[in-house]
Amino acid sequence: MSEFINYQQLPDWVPGRVLSASDGLGWKNVACRSYHYDGQDVIVPAMKDFLLVGYRGGVTPMQRRYDGRWTHETLGPGAASLLSRAQRVNWTWKEPVDVTHVYLSGALVAQVASEVLDCAVSEVALADVLRTEDPIMTQAMEQIAREAETKGLGGALYVDSVARALIVHLLRRYADIRMRVCRADGALSPAQQRRIVEFIDTHLASSLDLKMMADSLGLSPCLFARKFRSSFGRPPYAFVTARRMERAQRLLAETDAPIKTVALDCGFSDQAHLTRMFRVATGKTPAVFRRQAQ
Repeated sequence: MSEFINYQQLPDWVPGRVLSASDGLGWKNVACRSYHYDGQDVIVPAMKDFLLVGYRGGVTPMQRRYDGRWTHETLGPGAASLLSRAQRVNWTWKEPVDVTHVYLSGALVAQVASEVLDCAVSEVALADVLRTEDPIMTQAMEQIAREAETKGLGGALYVDSVARALIVHLLRRYADIRMRVCRADGALSPAQQRRIVEFIDTHLASSLDLKMMADSLGLSPCLFARKFRSSFGRPPYAFVTARRMERAQRLLAETDAPIKTVALDCGFSDQAHLTRMFRVATGKTPAVFRRQAQ
């Protein structure tokens, strides 16, 4: 809707000093800004994106009015707030604070929800929570904020991975999800199975998502996900991860390519991401696997 504001417009309504930002880093569907705010009494129009607020410095009493109700908490480091998109909110606080904002697009949240549920999601609403102490959420927000500050190699892929894991956590704990009715329509045909495996293998180094894979077969994401699971016995995301791991093992065993190059060629955000995933899958680091395989 045209009356929704984007995160770049937020300072027009909540003035503050920008400490760091992901602007210009090429991230898709995720953004991050850190601010220093003095005490304020502000009304924020409905935003296009979901907003997560992490408190990094300072302690202040906070009041927030959402859907006609006021809530009151004291907020400081370690705490976080959540706000569903498309909601007008009144915020009031008195003391200076440093905060991190993580913005998640409605499209990405719905896409992840559709992948998790294997069904087209028509709407996701996050619970309005003025204060939560949730280490999983705050750690993910810190990782995203650190990436905006350090601008590391493969940042867009890394942030996409962290954001998707964060969204799964939000869906489990804070979300109200509405789904369209989906029909089970059998499996992919043998020809479709061959085409999608070839498509996945060709694009492993890219940021594959459900819509991209579904589009390659001319199917809706909901129908594709259900047919894919019926055909391969696992969701598309799990299949892609397994194919990436298989390629990584093959490159480590058969080539002398640097491990960081193997990571990027297989679609991992960086060497550290590959190492974490590889250890979970095999119980070994890529370096140990290579020494034992060659």
